[in-house]
Amino acid sequence: MFSNTKEFKIAYLKKLEMTFGTSFDESTKREQFQTLGAMIREYVSSEWIRTNEQYRTVGGKQVYYLSIEFLLGRLLRHNLMNLGIESVVTEGLQELGIDLGDLEEIEADAALGNGGLGRLAACFLDSLASMNLPGHGCGIRYKHGLFEQKIVDGYQVELPEQWLRHGHVWEVRKTDDSVEVPFWGKVESYQENGKLVFRHLHAETVTAIPYDLPVIGYNTSTVNTLRLWSAEPSRFPANIDILKYKKETESISELLYPDDTHDEGKILRLKQQYLLVAASLQSIVRSYKKQNRSLIHLHEHVGIHINDTHPAIAVPELMRILMDEEGLGWQEAWSITVNTLSYTNHTTLSEALEKWPVRIFQPLLPRIFMIIEEINERFCQELWEKFPGDWGRIERMALIAHGEVRMAPLAIVGSHSVNGVARLHTEILMEREMNDYYQVFPDRFNNKTNGITHRRWLLKANPNLANLITDSIGPEWINDTTQFEKLLHFKKDSVFLERLGDIKKANKEKLAKIIYEKAGVSVDTSSIFDVQVKRLHAYKRQLLNVLHIMYLYNRMKSDSSFQPYPRTFIFGAKASPGYYFAKKVIKLINTVADKVNHDSHVNDKMKVVFLENYRVSLAEDIFPAADISEQISTASKEASGTGNMKFMMNGALTLGTLDGANVEINELVGEENIFLFGLRAQEVLNFQKNGGYNSREYYHYDQRIREVTEQLVNGFFPDTDGEFTAIYDSLLDHNDQYFVLRDFASYVAIQEKVNMAYQDQSMWLEKSLINIAKSGFFSSDRTINEYANQIWNIKPFKVNN
Repeated sequence: MFSNTKEFKIAYLKKLEMTFGTSFDESTKREQFQTLGAMIREYVSSEWIRTNEQYRTVGGKQVYYLSIEFLLGRLLRHNLMNLGIESVVTEGLQELGIDLGDLEEIEADAALGNGGLGRLAACFLDSLASMNLPGHGCGIRYKHGLFEQKIVDGYQVELPEQWLRHGHVWEVRKTDDSVEVPFWGKVESYQENGKLVFRHLHAETVTAIPYDLPVIGYNTSTVNTLRLWSAEPSRFPANIDILKYKKETESISELLYPDDTHDEGKILRLKQQYLLVAASLQSIVRSYKKQNRSLIHLHEHVGIHINDTHPAIAVPELMRILMDEEGLGWQEAWSITVNTLSYTNHTTLSEALEKWPVRIFQPLLPRIFMIIEEINERFCQELWEKFPGDWGRIERMALIAHGEVRMAPLAIVGSHSVNGVARLHTEILMEREMNDYYQVFPDRFNNKTNGITHRRWLLKANPNLANLITDSIGPEWINDTTQFEKLLHFKKDSVFLERLGDIKKANKEKLAKIIYEKAGVSVDTSSIFDVQVKRLHAYKRQLLNVLHIMYLYNRMKSDSSFQPYPRTFIFGAKASPGYYFAKKVIKLINTVADKVNHDSHVNDKMKVVFLENYRVSLAEDIFPAADISEQISTASKEASGTGNMKFMMNGALTLGTLDGANVEINELVGEENIFLFGLRAQEVLNFQKNGGYNSREYYHYDQRIREVTEQLVNGFFPDTDGEFTAIYDSLLDHNDQYFVLRDFASYVAIQEKVNMAYQDQSMWLEKSLINIAKSGFFSSDRTINEYANQIWNIKPFKVNN
């Protein structure tokens, strides 16, 4: 791009003047950011075009990753880093009096996701490109991503997220690649040349416009594509309210996860899912046909991945394209569909396994429903032949039952591969949650433990630690995380450990400044930074964390001899707008924070901070600064987690249950380098199946539990009359569904171990180093390599310059 800072400055100043018609001295920070972003995008355009052309001409298999979420975060520095020009650009800007960090702050987080699901998809895209694998993303270009969170008087307040307010410098609108997506109407069938033909009549069509983003690999010529679809009005149908149609059409890509508690919201969410799938599959098939290949061989050249149940409509949609548009028969189309599609399950929670009422699904997507009915009929017939007379099994496994279309079974039946995202999660799927399907399709089920891109979460987010690793073992780890193991040679090296401690201290000081700026709380940087940042859900048990803080507060107030090591508890979480309980937990955290932080008897030993609007860019400051990683979900409920991996890679020690990927973290680092507590997954599942848990017993027999639960409702917190009654009731009247009280004593005990362990800093730093050294397993490069070889059958392809 530019070999030196002089070349960069000349090109940059010329680009700025040509783009904005202003001199550099008169330009704004936003104009300076837009100029740099446009330069990078234009620079990679030739490699982007070359990548796509060579994929087409060489004809290797490509995979398309369909996901309702892509939580990208900011891309400026990440793209500069991957292109290998970060230092040249940084120095050139400095010579012009510009701080690259200031330009980074101009870029909005692309908030096209809610949490782990979307961030995983973004990490996967980075690994695909960096490993020279032909893989692309397909998602939705939400005008407003996940809401912007404000904390007002301790309550979560949701504001519209405005990431597109100033446009998006990385995207390219591809109007010529738009497709039509039909809703409503009716389906007519008739005979033509001896074949039954279907025609969708009187549909209300929507135009899906693609916006393409380059996905730049690290130190490679590969530039893959993330295609995001935007819904716009099509030709206006006759005899309709044009304004109403326009509003309803644009609302499809207006908002991530619209409230679906009412039919209107359910229809909108189903429209989103079909728009994503129908537009993506039509685009994929169109691109494939340009290569003059027979659709009979589609699965040999194309893989389509269903990320969670949201894109499960890909099964009937691909069948529709192959039969209605391409004229294939059922058996041919079904074989191609199953061999083309693969599916990742991300949850064992029944409420997250989508089911759609037939009364909504059938009129909205009439042809798709007909195809699902036929799939269901044929599948149930197969079950009858395999398990004759077992009506209960057929009822449990049917794709349509009790007036609902079941999306997870649809994805399982219509895919050749079904994977969980951590070993424990996959075992639970096979042995319990999806055992009926596992018995029928044992060869389809497999595990692919999640991973994170170390290039963003270590190389970019924690450059000082990255430099220490490179200085110690060389730079090969950036492309080969098995090299991390070499760090174990330094676990008794006092000089190395001292440098590691200094880096952590500097990261904590940086986060402390952010905390003071954002939350107005001054924290002790020598204290233990105990961090729980993730989506707020009852099973993730932020409640257990805050009840423990209340217990510590009570003990410090009543026992002057109790002097724990100073601790800073840091939370970050968004609650779904309609999730009443979760929002009450946020209010409780902030109420406890207010009480603790303003009490001079305890606030020299303990502070509580809730950082509002948790997002990728904030996470990049939090993970490097953490000492303790709170991964305390009810065992068996967290499919994998990826925050646990990011903390580990940045040297935090995990405090958690044996849930999700914590099981594999424990095996890698050893029990002496992790803090485990609580029920095991099998115990939780047995309680849920057989009963036997009574939360009131723990309330009655443990005075600590009784005190903190009563403080929720007895006026301990001023001006909160009735505020936390729902939390109190969940623990006692509703028998504590997620075993918070059952695990409380175990949690207190393990926190005391943390308190003691941290005071031996040399030993703590050794444990921290072991965690870093063993974190290479959790690189998304390893995960994607497993997908590529074992599911997608795609091969690395080096783009030729």
